[in-house]
Amino acid sequence: MADIRRSAGLLLFRRAPGGVEVLLGHMGGPFWARKDAGAWTVPKGEYAGDEQPWDAARREFREELGLPAPDGEPLPLGEVVQSGGKHVTVWAVEGDLDPADAVFGTFTTEWPRGSGRTAEFPELDRVAWFPLDAARDLVVTAQAAFLDRLAERV
Repeated sequence: MADIRRSAGLLLFRRAPGGVEVLLGHMGGPFWARKDAGAWTVPKGEYAGDEQPWDAARREFREELGLPAPDGEPLPLGEVVQSGGKHVTVWAVEGDLDPADAVFGTFTTEWPRGSGRTAEFPELDRVAWFPLDAARDLVVTAQAAFLDRLAERV
């Protein structure tokens, strides 16, 4: 039996005049470069079995955005299973940040595929604030459940 791949993340939200907004990241790398719908994600990342998910969520926020994870009362939004089988656990935290301040972490992959050459790409290539309805149209399909759960709680 294969090990379950697990990720944990933080969904930053703020209250704006038009309603609640969430901070999403656009996935980096050549595969996502020209995609918009389904190419945005909660800042998150994988963790090993010995790391607590909450600690991993805070670490991954810092690694992916280059900014400290926000302080605040975490709202647990539960877990979803994405289409690739990865189990993702997310907490929402109220806070604010300027997307221009983000300094994105990177990953290395073979590109073009099959070429034998490797290149470095940002894990996220940009972050932005979105009203909940707009975010639902952009986020990875399974992660829309986190937006619905947040809407029920705030």
